[in-house]
Amino acid sequence: IRAAAAVAADAHWAGTREKLLARTRPVLTLTICDDEEAKRAANVARYAEQQAKLAADSNPEDEAARATHRAAAQELADAQAALDAVSIPLRFQALDRKTYKALLAAHPPTEEQAEEGYDFNLDSLAPVLIAAASLDGITEDDAQTFLDDWSKAEAEALLNTAFGVQREERMDLGKG
Repeated sequence: IRAAAAVAADAHWAGTREKLLARTRPVLTLTICDDEEAKRAANVARYAEQQAKLAADSNPEDEAARATHRAAAQELADAQAALDAVSIPLRFQALDRKTYKALLAAHPPTEEQAEEGYDFNLDSLAPVLIAAASLDGITEDDAQTFLDDWSKAEAEALLNTAFGVQREERMDLGKG
């Protein structure tokens, strides 16, 4: 009780505790874009902006280099806006730990999967996890359709994002 009272009286800990309790769960975004030209234009503009920035930074008094950098930065902003307009961002948020553990437990591995070392049935869990973690309203039926119809790499990227956000770490042990 004395330790709890001391902690409660510690203004630093009270502030830190408040921040810890206010944290939101991690969010990851999977961005889908089928427009290869928009992706290429954004990459070209990004490279040009980086090169112009290097030139401007290495010659701070060179107004022409700074003007070139400003123009390249605007071209990048325009190309990025065009890319964003044709892209589909899918956002996934980590579930609270109890919910995530319950989902895993609700989808036990088949005998064959267990023999291969799996702790859960990926086939039955995948659409449920994608739907549960989706911030965009993906349903289990939609998730199953995407997993069935998309290419192997794209379906894996979707599933990996839903799983990945569950394992997203935003901590650094750092030096004290």
